[in-house]
Amino acid sequence: MKKLNVMAAGLGWRTLERHGATRLAGLDFAPKPSVFPAVTCVAQASARTGLTPAGHGMISNGWWSETLRKPLFWEQSAKLVKGKRVWDDARAAGGTVGLYFWQQSLGEAADAILSPAPIHKHGGGMTMSCYAKPGDLAAVVAAKCGTFPLWRYWGPLASPKVGRACLDWFEAMADAQDVDEAFLYLPTLDYAAQKYGPGSAKDNAAFAEFTRQLERLADWCQRRGCALSVQGDYEITPVAEVPVRPNVTLRREGLFRVRNVAGRAYPDFYESGAFAMCDHEFCVVYGPERKRALDVLWATGAYELPDAALGLVDAGVLLAKRGSWCEYKWWTDAREAPDYAAHVDIHNKPGYDPTELFFFGRGVVKGTHGRACEIAATP
Repeated sequence: MKKLNVMAAGLGWRTLERHGATRLAGLDFAPKPSVFPAVTCVAQASARTGLTPAGHGMISNGWWSETLRKPLFWEQSAKLVKGKRVWDDARAAGGTVGLYFWQQSLGEAADAILSPAPIHKHGGGMTMSCYAKPGDLAAVVAAKCGTFPLWRYWGPLASPKVGRACLDWFEAMADAQDVDEAFLYLPTLDYAAQKYGPGSAKDNAAFAEFTRQLERLADWCQRRGCALSVQGDYEITPVAEVPVRPNVTLRREGLFRVRNVAGRAYPDFYESGAFAMCDHEFCVVYGPERKRALDVLWATGAYELPDAALGLVDAGVLLAKRGSWCEYKWWTDAREAPDYAAHVDIHNKPGYDPTELFFFGRGVVKGTHGRACEIAATP
């Protein structure tokens, strides 16, 4: 391997400043503007294409399918990211590339791929597994590293230590199928800052864990003669206010419609005039009555418009006021909550739900992200 590019979740410039550590693992960091919206899928799409969200088409962690009349979250097809890849020319000249734990990597034009891909069982529960390319390497790596602890990757048991498992699997994969250039994602800093707040004791412990993981990677690269670059994707900021609920407002105005099934309110996207797809600090409004919906939400005084210079003025994007975030819920009576509301269900929920970090969703989110910010990056 000649070069390893690491994207670290939640590695903001102020995060390093808060810890007095603008140099880590022998690497000097500097501030760099993030993309907007500053969320995982958008940042990774920009990093692999060099394009803005308007160019590669990713403006959140989810998508609205006008054809299906359905929102989709955390889909993994590489076809969702439009545009030429930054490694295409190198591969055309005979070079090789690998993606490890990146979103939308399945089906990518890469030589090695590693991604969590559990099997959801018919009777409930999951079989923990990772997708690998070449396919025969999944069993080889699993035999060396054990079952990938996906329950530590997301949900109430999520832990910064899952980064160790990511490194174990990455190193084993590199031993079995080396490439010239690799792209690795580390989720280490993501959980504690959202769950307990930036600067909390748990967040500080996560930063110490991240430092150890980065030192391990730097040593691995040094022994291999591999160049190492690191950058964040967003910065997690404190939550001080209750979340805003745009879909509750839109439902009250008759724009967001539901169908009642067994006493629960499920969304009716076929008949709804508008719907807000919520993702951390922002939401994207879709539907034939989007203009009216945006006017209704704006009139509440609970939202801000993104800077016109960020290029998404016509995309229906609204930001919650600083210190708040956008919650996807459309109900206020708990008896109306759909069956998936209190569970980890990242594909059925029509919006990102950070309360999945708590058992049965019973917790108060203390950190959020999405605004344009300064990330930390090696020059």
